[in-house]
Amino acid sequence: MKRLPAAFYRSVSGREPVRIWLKSLGSDDRKAIGDDIRTVEFGWPVGMPICRPMGRGLFEVRSDLSGGRIARVLFAIVNEQAVLLHGFIKKTQKTPQSDLETTRRRLTDLKARI
Repeated sequence: MKRLPAAFYRSVSGREPVRIWLKSLGSDDRKAIGDDIRTVEFGWPVGMPICRPMGRGLFEVRSDLSGGRIARVLFAIVNEQAVLLHGFIKKTQKTPQSDLETTRRRLTDLKARI
């Protein structure tokens, strides 16, 4: 049984940006990220190296991809669900500020509609 079911963030227009991003990736990358999200769903609370708190109610799912690439899916826990707010391929050591801002903006939007 899932301890923390995952759900995609959906904008007012009905767009699901994380789902769209995942579909743009290759099947091996989608599988790796999906496996890590599933680990969070069934094993919550999960710590490093799969999941890490980002502060201000945000968490990241950390996925290693082929070719030494790294993916992150940022989420928040809302109504006992892990709402997947933003996903990206990480290219630098530190999470880019623009990705954090996108995530926070989506979380603010989501909370305003609850």
